[in-house]
Amino acid sequence: MSFAVGFIAAVAFAVLAPVLQFVARARAWSLAPVIVLAITAVASHLLGVLLGILTVPQFRYWDAASIFGFGVMGYVFAFGAVYKSVSLDILLGLAERPERTAPLSDVVERQVPALFRGRTGILMDGGLVEQVDSRFAVTAAGQIMAGRIGRLRRAFGIGDTGLYDFVD
Repeated sequence: MSFAVGFIAAVAFAVLAPVLQFVARARAWSLAPVIVLAITAVASHLLGVLLGILTVPQFRYWDAASIFGFGVMGYVFAFGAVYKSVSLDILLGLAERPERTAPLSDVVERQVPALFRGRTGILMDGGLVEQVDSRFAVTAAGQIMAGRIGRLRRAFGIGDTGLYDFVD
């Protein structure tokens, strides 16, 4: 029965997360979407634990938490895959055109720069970079963040390889 409680809590998270994301946008909350997800995860987890304690005679926390954690991790993984994805924005831009095609030059010269301007805006709003004349400069906070990201990439064995490496 504890597994069922974990499943119910995971479903509650999956229902509440998009609702709270919508509310956050509609009310212009200054919380990043990932923070909204974290708050939703904590709240739905606590509700699940409370449900388990009140309804299951011998509630097994770790059984419930394993199912809940699996569900939340799957949701967060899918959310992260589609949130601010440049590749998916290009795909959606093509799919929204009546002819479903666009010259490569149109994508490269119009859509991609707009996407990257949005990304640089995020970095500037976060205080990680600043614009100095026609250039971007990393701030002290940005240098600290870059160091942390570099350490995490090395810890996960990511290095500089990835989707955008092309064989010559």
